[in-house]
Amino acid sequence: MSEEYLVWQAAPTLAGLKTGSLFPCGYDDYEQLKREICAVNRVLGRKGLRLIPLRRNKKQALLYLYRPERLRADLSAPEAAAILRREGYGDCREEHCLHELMRRLQRFAEFPHEIGLFLSYPPEDVRGFIDHKGRDSKCDGCWKVYGDAERAQKLFRQYKACTASYCRRKAAGAPVAELAVASRTQ
Repeated sequence: MSEEYLVWQAAPTLAGLKTGSLFPCGYDDYEQLKREICAVNRVLGRKGLRLIPLRRNKKQALLYLYRPERLRADLSAPEAAAILRREGYGDCREEHCLHELMRRLQRFAEFPHEIGLFLSYPPEDVRGFIDHKGRDSKCDGCWKVYGDAERAQKLFRQYKACTASYCRRKAAGAPVAELAVASRTQ
């Protein structure tokens, strides 16, 4: 996995604009991919980021780059916790939720709809998507919006501009460690 690919897939997370990014990564040798993930974690862990595989098959892994501190806060927010409980998560602690999400991703072909809570989608939009079965949204972008469409469209533009800027900076030679913004507690 190249740094360019990581930046292209996860720039808003690297910039601290969102909690996490989810993206596929092809591989020929899973042991080599695990070494690459460890190398990324050595560099980005100092900035409060963590990269983990959530699911894999014979040739592709689904990777999740996230900020554990922010994920804890996101999942413990009252509306997010209520959605997780309603979806059968029980315990809303970060580690438990990640393990349950991994289990669901391995078990089912379709993404569980609550996955948006792990990606900084507003809980009202995640709830709206679940309740409306993905229909009747106000607008679409990075996710389907059921709540504040104006705020969501602003975020969509911000994420797009961030990705373009980070890709330009990476192409100009900036290392991913320089692009990653440190978490507040780092």
